[in-house]
Amino acid sequence: MKAVRIHEFGGPEVMKLEDIERPVPTADEILVKVFASGINPVDWVVRKGGNDFLRPFLSLPMTIGWDAAGIIEETGVEVKDFKKGDAVYGVPNFPGTNGSYAEYCLVKASQVAIKPKRISFNEAAGVPLVGLVACNALFELGKLQAGQRIFIHGGSGGVGSLAVQMAKAKGAYVIGSASTVNQKFLQQLGADEVIDYSNQKFEELLQNIDLVFDGSPLRDENERIKCISILKDGGIFVSVNVDFPFSDEVKRVLAIKNAKGELVAQQTNHRHWLNEMAELIDEGKVKVHISEVYPLEQVAKAHNESERFHTRGKLILEVQKEDNFS
Repeated sequence: MKAVRIHEFGGPEVMKLEDIERPVPTADEILVKVFASGINPVDWVVRKGGNDFLRPFLSLPMTIGWDAAGIIEETGVEVKDFKKGDAVYGVPNFPGTNGSYAEYCLVKASQVAIKPKRISFNEAAGVPLVGLVACNALFELGKLQAGQRIFIHGGSGGVGSLAVQMAKAKGAYVIGSASTVNQKFLQQLGADEVIDYSNQKFEELLQNIDLVFDGSPLRDENERIKCISILKDGGIFVSVNVDFPFSDEVKRVLAIKNAKGELVAQQTNHRHWLNEMAELIDEGKVKVHISEVYPLEQVAKAHNESERFHTRGKLILEVQKEDNFS
């Protein structure tokens, strides 16, 4: 099978399209014939050698990619909930060596669900990892409830665009921030208020927010303090940047607000949340926004685009054409 492999850490040039043996599932795994893989910042962070959080778990050589949509080719002997031919989406074993930039990948059966029926494999591949991050941030850590006010900082990216829609589906009042060019996009996602971080100061416009979700890739202590300043007493602040721990000053500001600070943890309950998201998508309450689709051979170009941090929605690697599905 064809797979994008890295044998050393570095720039986009270390990714090589190679022919390798097809992996074999263990008892609790399934082998997925991959039609599409989502591209996430963690992909190129790993490609470069990881960060302090990820580095201890990485080994070479590896196939990167942790968003997969495809059909089941083979199941392990203990897998009872799926069968060959099922269309699924989910997260390959993270941070293992058999990722989704490949014609086939291994996935724990607990980390996949039946693909939403109303969207394509390309669209489905844009959901799992960012969707699980959003669910963890909003509902497990953020305890978001209907009627609450949430500020989503960085609402136009892969995580943010799903978070805006899921928060709206929950019944929250959603305020999102994005650059000038993405203001209309946030409105289309359903945000009740939109803030242009290019020329507006959200810390001067907002107050008494129940939950602030910082989905921005910016690792800036002052920005965190601004986010915390708009919380109500007892509010919750959640950040996606797990490799950027809270400083003593951030902890002090949280304490003044009697607020709770959380870093998005390792996602759990994969199947539950994937099923929840599939239901919202099939009901038309959540849409997947694809910025661009690349063939597997253009993976370096896709990484270069991802690293610019100007993506609206998701970038996708199309591994195989959907018309090959029967």
